[in-house]
Amino acid sequence: MSSSTDRIPATERREQILEAATRVFGEQGYAGATTDRVAKAAGISQPYVVRLFGTKEQLFIEVVERACARIAEAMDRAIADESSDRTVGPRIGEAYVDLVQTDRGILLSLMQGFILGQDPAIGPVARKGFMTIYERLRSVMDAEGAMRFIAQGMLINTLIASNLTVGIDVDDQVDELFACTFGDKLGLVLEGLSKAG
Repeated sequence: MSSSTDRIPATERREQILEAATRVFGEQGYAGATTDRVAKAAGISQPYVVRLFGTKEQLFIEVVERACARIAEAMDRAIADESSDRTVGPRIGEAYVDLVQTDRGILLSLMQGFILGQDPAIGPVARKGFMTIYERLRSVMDAEGAMRFIAQGMLINTLIASNLTVGIDVDDQVDELFACTFGDKLGLVLEGLSKAG
């Protein structure tokens, strides 16, 4: 009799685990996450996770690599989409916001990777991913434009990752910061975050 683990092709099972791990690392942080929690979130056994990925550290490294790859792919699609009447910067920004609205774990796990930048195994992966994103931006804008884009993006990441949205309509300064950050897109962003949350 075969187990449910054997019924799904290995590549699909691997992606299922990475999706679950992205959520778990995003919600629990690197220190709080365990391979057991990832296994439960993926609906499989913990030994199977260890067999595929080895250690929690290696699993997290693959989560960070996957997050950076998904961001780069979204940016590539936005750069290539010349059918839009918007310039490339807003297209990339919208693609990123769409991605983190549908998979908030990507943003949160990536932030965990950046926090662990001093770790000898995780740090190089996080830095490489960050520079991959920067290189994508530099392919379509100058260095100062790319820096401003990243700065705005990190502000957005921080607002979302810190769950500062709980202060909206409660704290005037939070309202002001969100209004300055998102402008006339604030309603859409908040709607998207409420769906993703």
